[in-house]
This record gives sequence, structure tokens and C-alpha cells, in this order.
Amino acid sequence: MKKILLVAAAAGLMSVAACSKSPEANAVENNADMMADNMDAMADNVADMSNTTANPFAEDNAEAVAENIHDAADNVRDSADDATTNM
Repeated sequence: MKKILLVAAAAGLMSVAACSKSPEANAVENNADMMADNMDAMADNVADMSNTTANPFAEDNAEAVAENIHDAADNVRDSADDATTNM
């Protein structure tokens, strides 16, 4: 009975060890998350500024820029995920 528990515990620990990421992968993912968070904050600022103009064309352009920055932030996160799966 003790041997079965030992084998089961070892198998569980091996599966956990196989799922862990390398320090380099963690660094890439953390840096990408920080960059994407900063980009999202910048996009929010641009969106807020769009509400302060009386020019409807400038407002539309600022909102489009904010949306593009949000999309770029999503792309940064996706690229980091893709890069870390190959490490």
C-alpha cells in the first residue's frame, strides 16, 4: 500500500514539474503583460481625451486610435503566449 502511494505521489509531482515554465518564459510573459497593461492604460487615456473635444471628427479619430491600441495590447499578450509555448 505504501508503495502505491509513493508511486502515485511521484507521478503527481512529475506532472506538476512538467507544467512549470522556465524562468525565461515567465520573464517574457511578465514583460509582455506589463507592456500590454501600459498600452491599455494609454488607450484609456486617449479614449478619455476624445470626450473633451468639440470636433466630432477628432473624437471619432481618437476613439479609433484607442481601439487600435487596445488591439495592439491584445496582440502583445498573444505573441507572448505563443513565444512561451515554444520555450
